[in-house]
Amino acid sequence: MKKILLTSSTHVLGLRIAKILADKFEIIACTSDPLPDFMKANYVQIPKGLNPTFSHEMLKLALDHNCEYILPLQLAEIESLSESTMLFDEYGITVICPAKADLEVLDILPNPTKDMPLSLIVDNHDLLSGQPVEVAVNGLGVMSDSGMEFLLAIAR
Repeated sequence: MKKILLTSSTHVLGLRIAKILADKFEIIACTSDPLPDFMKANYVQIPKGLNPTFSHEMLKLALDHNCEYILPLQLAEIESLSESTMLFDEYGITVICPAKADLEVLDILPNPTKDMPLSLIVDNHDLLSGQPVEVAVNGLGVMSDSGMEFLLAIAR
C-alpha cells in the first residue's frame, strides 16, 4: 500500500479525507497545531507552512517515512510546496497541489461541507473515483457538475 503524508490531519477536512483515503493509502497524519499529550502518538508534528524551511522539512519527513505522496491542506503549506514540486519529483514524491501559476487563478473553497463530493486530482486522474478528469490541475477539491472547473479545497 502506498504511503501519503497528510497535513492538517486534526482539522475537519483532514479527518474527512483521512477517512476517505484509509482503504487506498497508508496515512502518515501530520499537524502543525499544538497537541495534547494523549494525541501526540497519533500525529507527526510539522512546522507551519509559513516557516522558511517547511519544504525541506516535509521532504525529510516524506523520505523518512517512505511516502510516495504529500497532500497539504493549509493554504500556506500549498503555497510553500507549490514552489518546490520539482525537488520532490527528484525523489519520486508527488506533492498533490496545484503548480504556483495555477494556484494564482484557482478559486478556493475552505472546509467544503460533507455533502460536497471531493476529488483528489493527480495528472488528470481522480485518485478517489479512479476516473480520468479533464481538469489539468493537481490537488484536493470539488469538481463542477460540468467536470470542467475545479475548486481547490483547503482546511481553515
